[in-house]
Amino acid sequence: MRARARPAEMSARASMQAPARRSAPVPLAPALADVARGPARIDRRTKRLLTRLLPGDVAVIDHEDLDRVAAEELVRASPAAVVNASPSISGRYPNVGPLLLAAAGIPVLDAVGSDVLDQVEEGRVLEVRGAELRDAAGTVLASGTRQSLETLESLYEAAKDRLSDELQRFAENTLEYLRREHRLVIDPASLPALAVDMKGRHVLIVVRGGDYRADLAHLAAYVREMRPVLVGVDGGADALIERGMRPDVIIGDFDSVSTEALRSGAELVVHAYPGGRAPGAARLDALGLRYSCFESPGTSEDVALLLAYQSQAALMVAVGTHGSMVEFLDKGRAGMASTFLVRLLVGQVLVDAKGMSRLYRSRIPKRDLLLFLLAAMLCFVVVAVTVLPRVYFDSAWLIARDLWRSLTH
Repeated sequence: MRARARPAEMSARASMQAPARRSAPVPLAPALADVARGPARIDRRTKRLLTRLLPGDVAVIDHEDLDRVAAEELVRASPAAVVNASPSISGRYPNVGPLLLAAAGIPVLDAVGSDVLDQVEEGRVLEVRGAELRDAAGTVLASGTRQSLETLESLYEAAKDRLSDELQRFAENTLEYLRREHRLVIDPASLPALAVDMKGRHVLIVVRGGDYRADLAHLAAYVREMRPVLVGVDGGADALIERGMRPDVIIGDFDSVSTEALRSGAELVVHAYPGGRAPGAARLDALGLRYSCFESPGTSEDVALLLAYQSQAALMVAVGTHGSMVEFLDKGRAGMASTFLVRLLVGQVLVDAKGMSRLYRSRIPKRDLLLFLLAAMLCFVVVAVTVLPRVYFDSAWLIARDLWRSLTH
């Protein structure tokens, strides 16, 4: 397994800003010879795979148009390689996820076909050699497209050129859903009975969206001072626990939240869809955990906003929520009608903290700040060693002199 360098320039090129346009992909013959090897971790749902993916594993997924959040979690897990049964960028819209993997030096083998997920056993040692997926004996199991940062940038740019067509389809779907889901605002949903009281309080709602970890870190002082009700939407509950905060309420389908979070003592609210279908209920039943349901045709984060609003929260602060077309396409949704309606309803008490970590960063480099603190400590030590003893002995001498004079006169 080759070592993966993470040059700063590669990370910058793979940020949410659009990569530089290139006239043609740069040939990468040497990169195709690179070999990555490790035990297989296989799942058709990337969310489920991330719960057991370890550094050095080969992640085998089936994730067309790999989204940014999933890619960031894959980078954090540090796999030896990512093998995708589907194209990581289909060209339907410009998704940045695969660029993050390539910028982190993680080999990406694309479009190997869905059969590989049935052929390969969990834990079996796999080898990515060029554009081929092999077993430990060297037998070729599948072949696909070996991606690089350059080839992915080319695909990303081509997808940007087709964005207007996707925007039109997205707008049409949103309008269609608006006609069907308008009663979401007109008829308030019945609230589940919760022990935690949100009335008149601040409510912090955390969703596992872009920059959610950094934005949550920037809100640490706010949480300490205001003591808001903490609501985690699925994996957002784990984000709160990572920051040392215990969620008061967890809402969602419970497909991307850890069992540890579910057993943290938070009140559990299953997102149920019209008709009563509640996908998350089965997992909670199996764990023997109590829960209530909130029926809504929207997303789980819409349900969290509605719950806080209808509970008469004084202010809702949302972290990591989804609001752009690309973010909704990343989630596999063809429109955003429910979110549009919910935000119209709750807008007067909603503060969206998404991206606040990028709003302002201190211009003082950490190194300079550290040097300043060391200099201040050195000054204190010098004063303590040189000045304080002299002051002590001078004071003692004056006291002794005055005492002697009083005794002799």
